[in-house]
Amino acid sequence: MTPVLTRPLLLLMAVTTGLTVGGNYVNQPLLDTIASDLGVGDGPAAALVTVAQVSYGVGLLLVVPLGDLLERRRLLVTLALLAAAGHAVCALAPSYAVLVVGTAVAGVFSVAAQVLVPFAAELAEPGREGRAVGTVMSGLLVGALLARSVSGALAEVGGWHAPYALVAVGLVVIAVLLRRRLPRSVPTSSGGYLATLASAARLVAELPRLRTRALLGGLGFAGVSVLFATTTFLLAGPRFGLSELQIGLVGLAGVAGASMASVAGRMADAGRGQWATGIGAVGLVATWGLLGLSSSVWLTSLLLFVLGFGLADMFLQAVHVSNQNVVYPLRPDARARLNSVYMTTYFAGGALGSAVGSLAWSAGGWPLVSAVGAGFGVLVVLVWFLDLRLERTGRVLSAAGAGSR
Repeated sequence: MTPVLTRPLLLLMAVTTGLTVGGNYVNQPLLDTIASDLGVGDGPAAALVTVAQVSYGVGLLLVVPLGDLLERRRLLVTLALLAAAGHAVCALAPSYAVLVVGTAVAGVFSVAAQVLVPFAAELAEPGREGRAVGTVMSGLLVGALLARSVSGALAEVGGWHAPYALVAVGLVVIAVLLRRRLPRSVPTSSGGYLATLASAARLVAELPRLRTRALLGGLGFAGVSVLFATTTFLLAGPRFGLSELQIGLVGLAGVAGASMASVAGRMADAGRGQWATGIGAVGLVATWGLLGLSSSVWLTSLLLFVLGFGLADMFLQAVHVSNQNVVYPLRPDARARLNSVYMTTYFAGGALGSAVGSLAWSAGGWPLVSAVGAGFGVLVVLVWFLDLRLERTGRVLSAAGAGSR
């Protein structure tokens, strides 16, 4: 496909990823109000977060591979409209059961974002693929970050239904813009849906660096999810005693990740993708050193925690975006399937990290949480060394093959 990725189109793709993924986070500040209004307990209300995450994972596994099988513009428009329908159901939900259904529908089809990311790499000019991926990923991260804050503020004015309604309307507008602005694509897979899914599994067996890069992403997200799963317990506890609003403001430190996504993309374009990965991997270990020091004087430890929280997300994005820039060129004709494999592993790692982090908090408090998080970081460094070895072996074999010709 001839590169056609203009700046306005890239901005549209970034906004689209931010809105589609951000829509999955609007329920998080609303859970207490939803529980009260619909007459359910805190547990069922909190389960809405799990429903959104699980349904998004299902979409990664079963919907994203369609990006290789179907014409992408039509697919993306359809996914945006289906996600809008899910949010509309949430906005009008008269009961908890209907809200669960709407949340699940929105979650499954919000994976439009993960069809867009490899599509941006395909549309970019040669040598600028990393920058395109980094920009679109920045939109995704900012959308996820702002969704919580905007949702809470909007709910204060219009009730908990209002954020869902706004996302639904926004996605309809996005669908119209995508229909007008996105170029048509040519499907790269044939043989039907089941054959496309089966070929994704074969890619795992055939591509060693897909395995190492997927594992890097999964382990990196696992370590940061240990932090996400326990932050509220620490900050709301007796050491800091922060309110929900104050904890939310601490979470804004994660905006550093959005800036690093763009930097990592530029490094990949300049041939320094492994440097970005290495900086991120080592940084994830070092960051837990800062976070682990959150046990001294109140002011000092809070500042260290905020700094560590921002750095953790920043270093994760250095690993994540550099991973994507390695994975997509492995098989340019199967970018959507490669992204499906990679992102499914990525979110599986996040789920593992959340579970392990919660167990660590219950068993040993913040010191054990810090040790577990650092342990995941060490694993990331070890897998990075393995990926370096695979890359060097591949270069030697390529050079030998070129010499024999």
